[in-house]
Amino acid sequence: MKEIRQYNYHSPRKVAILSAILISFIFVVIDLSTSLTLNDFHLWSLLLGCLIIFSFSYFIIYNSLDKFIYARLKPIYKAIGKLDEMKKLKKKISKSEDVLEMVNQTVLEWRDKQQQKIAELQKMADYRREFLGNVSHELKTPIFNIQGYVLSLLDGGLDDPVITKKFLQRSEKSVDRMIAIVEDLEEISKFESGELILHEEVFDLLSLCREVVEFLEIKADTNNSQIIIKTGDYRKLPVKADNKRIRQVLINLVDNAIKYGNQTNGRIVISFYDFHDHYLVEISDNGIGIPKESVPRIFERFYRTDLSRSREKGGTGLGLAIVRHIIEAHRESITVRSKPNKGTTFSFTLKKGKG
Repeated sequence: MKEIRQYNYHSPRKVAILSAILISFIFVVIDLSTSLTLNDFHLWSLLLGCLIIFSFSYFIIYNSLDKFIYARLKPIYKAIGKLDEMKKLKKKISKSEDVLEMVNQTVLEWRDKQQQKIAELQKMADYRREFLGNVSHELKTPIFNIQGYVLSLLDGGLDDPVITKKFLQRSEKSVDRMIAIVEDLEEISKFESGELILHEEVFDLLSLCREVVEFLEIKADTNNSQIIIKTGDYRKLPVKADNKRIRQVLINLVDNAIKYGNQTNGRIVISFYDFHDHYLVEISDNGIGIPKESVPRIFERFYRTDLSRSREKGGTGLGLAIVRHIIEAHRESITVRSKPNKGTTFSFTLKKGKG
C-alpha cells in the first residue's frame, strides 16, 4: 500500500513574504516610537521606507532560501537518481506551491519503488533457489541410476550377457529422461527469451485433435481410458496458430489426463465452444482432481501435487509449463479448474482463422 504523509510546509515564496512583512512592521513600529512629529511628509517617507525594506528583505530572504533549499535537495535527488526532477522543481518555485511536500512525495515514491524492486528480487531469488533444487532433484535420480548400473557392470556384471543387456537398457532410459529434461528446459528458455518464433497458419483444429487422439489411443487403452471428441455441429474448426505447437499442447494435456485421470474407467472429453472471434477448447477428465491449494501453481516448472502429480507417472514435470508458454506466446490464455474426486478441466482459447 502506498503511504502518503502530509506536512504543513510553506513554499519559499510564502516564507519570504511573511518574513519581509514582519521586518517592515518592526521598522514601522520603531520609526513611530522614535518620531516626535507625524505629518504628511513623514507618512509618505515612512511608507516609502517600508516599501523599500519590504522589497529588499523579500529579495534577500527569497534568494537565500532558494539557494539553501536546492543546495540541500540536489544531493538527495542525485542519490535517488532523479536529478531531472530538480528542473521541474525550479519551475515550480515561482508558484505558491509546497516545494518540500513535493520533495517528500518524490522521496516516498522512490522508496515505494525500491521496496517493490526488493520484493521482486526476493521473489526471483526464492524462485531461482527452488528451481535449482528441482532441477538437481530431477537429474539426480537418472544420474544415480546410471552410476549404479555402470558400477554393477564393472564389478562383474559384464560377464553375464543378460544382466549386461538389462542394465544397458535401463541406463538408456535414464539417459533419455535426462535428455528430455534438458530439451524441455531449453524450449522453455527460448519461449521466455523470445527466441522461439511461432509459424502461424490457418488449419483445422478438429482434424488436429483427431490426429492427437489417434496418436495416444494405445496409451489410453492401456490405462483403461476412453477419449471422446465432442464435435457438436462443427465439421471444421479453422484456427490461426502454430500447428506444431498446438499439437504439442494437445498431446501434453491429453497425455496428462490419461496419466492422472481415472485408472479404472477413465473418460477424457475434448469439447469446443464458439466465442465470437475465438474458439474455447476444453480437455476434461474424471480423475481424482487437483488439491485446491495446488491449482495456482500447477503451471510452474517441475511442480507436482502429492496426490495426482507423482513422479512415478513419469514425464519431466515441465509439460504444463511448456503448455502455458505456448498458449501465452499465441497471446491467448489457459486456465484450470478442478474438484477433488470429480476431475480436472483445462481450458484455452485460440483465434479463429478464415478457412
